[in-house]
Amino acid sequence: MSHAPQTLMPTADSEPHETPPPPGLLSSPIPNPISPNPITNPDSTRIPTLLHLSFNQDSGCFAAGTDHGFRIYNCDPFREIFRRDFGPGGGIGLVQMLFRCNILAFVGGGSDPIYPSNKVMIWDDHQSRCIGELSFRSEVKGVRLRRDRIVVVLVHKIFVYNFADLKVLHQIETTANPKGLCEVSHVSGTMVLVCPGLQKGQVRVEHYASKRTKFIMAHDSRIACFALTQDGRLLATASSKGTLVRIFNTLDGSLLQEVRRGADRAEIYSLAFSTTAQWLAVSSDKGTVHVFNLKVDSGLLGHDRVHSASESNPANPSAVSSLSFIKGVLPKYFSSEWSVAQFRLHEGSQYIVAFGHQKNTIVTLGMDGSFYRCQFDPVNGGEMSQVEYYNFLKPEETF
Repeated sequence: MSHAPQTLMPTADSEPHETPPPPGLLSSPIPNPISPNPITNPDSTRIPTLLHLSFNQDSGCFAAGTDHGFRIYNCDPFREIFRRDFGPGGGIGLVQMLFRCNILAFVGGGSDPIYPSNKVMIWDDHQSRCIGELSFRSEVKGVRLRRDRIVVVLVHKIFVYNFADLKVLHQIETTANPKGLCEVSHVSGTMVLVCPGLQKGQVRVEHYASKRTKFIMAHDSRIACFALTQDGRLLATASSKGTLVRIFNTLDGSLLQEVRRGADRAEIYSLAFSTTAQWLAVSSDKGTVHVFNLKVDSGLLGHDRVHSASESNPANPSAVSSLSFIKGVLPKYFSSEWSVAQFRLHEGSQYIVAFGHQKNTIVTLGMDGSFYRCQFDPVNGGEMSQVEYYNFLKPEETF
């Protein structure tokens, strides 16, 4: 398979290749922060069709891909930072930020895409243009960015590139992966990559620092969603059944904890760890966000974790089943650990979740344009309280 450098702008060639950006552009440590550029939208009354949502690496911002371009928002406080409206024919099907800098990656999408769906475009917003591209034989299903790497996910393959010169470093074969599942750690220097393995229910963990590959049989049915901690040491997985979420140690593949979202089958849309890995948030098609209390060894994470009252002695009886003393006699269902806190949303839309930068808060984004910030009680649990709500697709004046 050829990986020779090609011309800078899009070409008709469908061979996998990498296009180097102008020398030195990406080789500096981290580009300048995004400046709040003036919002330029020729038709400010038009509500766009949302095609993709993604948080940045620290969940402080999020990006929205629409049928006319893309928009970047700050989470706390909530505000639109900037948007790029490419007009009709400007559909962005995938968009990923690189922390808070001016570099983004996007893939065309929707009924009228700006670029073909088999190309990843590297966009520099200071220059308002693409400075590089990666092109493939098939549709791109996912993109993940680190300061030093770009990861591109196809249906059966994953490519890892060096960010500085867009040279391919690694290729991974996976089972069919139409959702583009893949996660990478974000702590510099210790890259961990997680993706589906070659068998149903299997997860592959790549530890690049130690050059080790770990396979974990996480579920009996196919993997539907997973999440990594920032340092890549903990992995949360959910299967297509959507009832159980499992937390693994990525170093040795051991199962550390199992929590139960519910009894009915559900499609898990997103999983998110809190910064300290004390909490795990889960969103599903049931219209409910659940928060679970994790009891993993804090030493595993390489930093101290403050033990709250809820961690050592949960006041919420639903956090750990009272029937656990006869574990092994009753079905597993009764001894599973249930969520500490819940937040109910409108059913029918797809939501992704992250932990907010304020203590004990959850940020939830919906494909209907909804932004929720809610707060949970770490000791007593129960229903979360809604702190903020916005529809980020509506024109500025309606906020």
